Amino acid sequence: MNDLLNHDASTNSPGKVECLGMTFESEDARREHYLKLLADKLTEPAFRRQEGFPKGTDEAILAMSDPPYYTACPNPWLKDFVTHYGRPYDPAEKYAREPMAIDVSEGKTDPIYRAHSYHTKVPHLAIVPSILHYTEPGDIVLDGFAGSGMTGVAAQWCDTAPSLYRHKLESEWKKAGTATPKWGARRIVMNDLSPAATFIGANYNLPFDVDAFAKAGKQLLRDVEREIGWMYETLHSDGKTKGKIDYTVWSEVFSCPECAGEVNFLAEALDPETRRVHDDFLCPHCDKKLTKSSLERLYVNRNDPLTGHVLRTPKREPALISYRIGASRHEKKPDRFDLDLISRIEAEPLPRETPSVAFPFADMWETPRMRDKGITHTHHMFFPRALQGIGYIWAKANQHADARVRAMLLFTVEQGIRGMSMLNRYKPIQYGKIGGSQVGLDMPGTYYISSINTEVSPWYQFGGKLERLAKAFDAYRTKLGSALVTTGSAASLALPDSSVDYVFTDPPFGENIPYAELNFLVEAWHGVITDAKLDAIVDRSKENRSAQKSLDDYRRLIAACFTEYYRVLKPGRWMTVVFSNTQASVWNSLQTALQEAGFVVANVSALDKQQGSFKSVTTTVAVKQDLIISAYKPNGGLEQRFEKQGATDSAWDFVQTHLRQLPVVKKNTDLLEYIVERDPRILFDRMIAWFIRHNVPVPLSSQEFQEGLRSRFPDRDGMIFLPEQVTEYDRKRAQVAQAPQIELFVADERSAIDWLTDFLKTRPSTYQEVHPEFMTQLGAGWKKHETRPELSALLEDNFLRYDASGDVPSQIHNYLSTNYHDLRNLEKSDPRLKAKAKDRWYVPDPGKAHDLEQKREKTLLKEFEAYRDAPGRRLKEFRLEVLRAGFRSAWVAKDFKTIISIAQKVPEEALQEDEKLLFWYDSALTRMEATV
Repeated sequence: MNDLLNHDASTNSPGKVECLGMTFESEDARREHYLKLLADKLTEPAFRRQEGFPKGTDEAILAMSDPPYYTACPNPWLKDFVTHYGRPYDPAEKYAREPMAIDVSEGKTDPIYRAHSYHTKVPHLAIVPSILHYTEPGDIVLDGFAGSGMTGVAAQWCDTAPSLYRHKLESEWKKAGTATPKWGARRIVMNDLSPAATFIGANYNLPFDVDAFAKAGKQLLRDVEREIGWMYETLHSDGKTKGKIDYTVWSEVFSCPECAGEVNFLAEALDPETRRVHDDFLCPHCDKKLTKSSLERLYVNRNDPLTGHVLRTPKREPALISYRIGASRHEKKPDRFDLDLISRIEAEPLPRETPSVAFPFADMWETPRMRDKGITHTHHMFFPRALQGIGYIWAKANQHADARVRAMLLFTVEQGIRGMSMLNRYKPIQYGKIGGSQVGLDMPGTYYISSINTEVSPWYQFGGKLERLAKAFDAYRTKLGSALVTTGSAASLALPDSSVDYVFTDPPFGENIPYAELNFLVEAWHGVITDAKLDAIVDRSKENRSAQKSLDDYRRLIAACFTEYYRVLKPGRWMTVVFSNTQASVWNSLQTALQEAGFVVANVSALDKQQGSFKSVTTTVAVKQDLIISAYKPNGGLEQRFEKQGATDSAWDFVQTHLRQLPVVKKNTDLLEYIVERDPRILFDRMIAWFIRHNVPVPLSSQEFQEGLRSRFPDRDGMIFLPEQVTEYDRKRAQVAQAPQIELFVADERSAIDWLTDFLKTRPSTYQEVHPEFMTQLGAGWKKHETRPELSALLEDNFLRYDASGDVPSQIHNYLSTNYHDLRNLEKSDPRLKAKAKDRWYVPDPGKAHDLEQKREKTLLKEFEAYRDAPGRRLKEFRLEVLRAGFRSAWVAKDFKTIISIAQKVPEEALQEDEKLLFWYDSALTRMEATV
């Protein structure tokens, strides 16, 4: 194996190391120097008052940390790291990139990815192409929700990737017409609120001696076997030979409703031949047919030596033991030897290292379930023997002399904390086969404790894991100075303004996963706990109502983090956001947070896992796939020009700058796809968001914007381009038979108008012709609370109908002469053409469209006044178009109170699920708070 202790700069002599411009005699000297500085920092009250500072003693924080590269608290050397390795922002530096999507499922079988699990992870091999695309070697990459540190692994992989991987990626890029990537390490700054996460990330990204780790791991298991091996012995069927226990299966004990006899659930329900747990079975005492739901759980009272309390817990008994004699495996039911051994272990004092920390039930989702199982403190999660095993191996790992090997041993051992706890379920059949490993069978994302648990031995848990880790890290190289890890809030990073070259981030997905809650058990062993009040999640289930977090709270927490990303990112540079949530309201909250921070979204792509390709999606689509959001921070020149130009000139300046950031064609597909962000309607939305963020009235109406677009920029297949971009698009267009089309989902009045516009542009139709086509678009997806307008009203308010007076409009004439042979080459005044054209609805030309829009706007605002004057606290049904028009008008008048008051009348789910209303409302709240 290779020694991975490679340093970040040249050294003056063997053994000497350089760190942030300072030279030390050894790694130990470097570590000792910075640990002393960190210890001094921890005594400063102001330092500990920082946002996101974890809960823990100075000693526990120092024990986890390896400064300056990793601190289990806010890292005081963030600024030094970026200043030392980064390049100051230079407006003259040429930089241009198109947005890029990534396959977030790529690399999930890679050994490094599997080296340590976490609740959510984007594989490093999925991130590498994105970093190569947006950055140059030596650039600073930031991940503020770093989790287990995969972004850091990806940044270093850009330098150490094997030749086979490089060749494969370069071939794919060449085929797609993309320039060859520039290989070389990028510097990475990783932050997470959770000490458990940053500890994983640090050990993934800081070098260590793999040989020493492999040897220490083997010695660790030998020491554990020597000291507590007797706890895992059992007698073979001959009554003499001792076997080594792999695992013991425990079952809850119930009471038969017929005879009140005790029923060991697993012993009676498990078929010993098929290994299936039957839905019904016979009582061993009275032969009554039973089901689990018909049984009554039995409880016992026992004294807790650590808390001094009496616990009421479900009665559990061992039901099955799996053990080895040499290389042969055996199973047995527990006998007197086993039961006596368990009783002896229960009398043993608990390991000194055992954390007895009360679960913060008032701030947790899982409270009822855990209390029902008799669990109030962390040590209650383990059977007595398992607690002895994990306690001893944790203590032994902590005693290793080498700091990095010690950290890696704990990195390994902490992965067995859930696996050796009662969370580990028993699964007699896995993947359709009897048997299989009983390791790691806890239910992800919860503290679920089954009625049947598998208590595994330390050797069964860690033996194979240690070997796999050593092999995985032997093939992966890291360097000191390539990564810096900090623990705290992503909304408060001690980084200089405009100092980061690229942001890759995988933020929490609403109420999917309670990270702080799930990390609590592992963090209790480290003695450093997440500051959960800043965990960016939606949480409506806590007993402590003051600690609950609504969707508004989530949005504000995420917005604060994105605002910090915006501050530290260099102008003109990119951020990639990986997002996955099935709720439109959470997706809209994320969009609003991005726009409020100042980012401009350039592309939203959904990964089609069946086709293995990416598809552009609109901002109103329901989120049912992993989304890759590409957003950029506008360059400084645009901001400076905005202060000097008039509002209208600034609008077109923004559009021109934004179009330059968008892809001309998708390069990862042979098809020609519709680029949603080039749609005039989406461009209008982006322009509105830009002006709202700058607290400036929007200078153009929708129709004025559409007219201006087409007079200033080329239009191809409904998309807007810069003049210098059109040639490339036309070249690709000539290679395909069919023009790309946007997919429109009719869910409200606005999308219905958009659909009708696209339909009537190409097919001017009578009411009778358009009605059946329109009705097919109206499914169950219509927004709740949104009034569904009649088709006749939509047509009357937004389109023109030819009444056969005057010449046939050009739009109708072109359609009829193209699609009807007998009407070709007729003049627009021809009676036959006029007869066929009569009563057809069509999209008005710009001049008439403007008049229609003004008329419609007056009608909408009049109805908005009725909403404002309506009695009662809630609007049960309404038109979103009325609310949008009213909010827009109130914003121009700086009447933020009206926006807020009307928004509070709208049902919360309706407000949260409309990204336009949500943005107006949230922006109004921000302005009101700023004036207080």
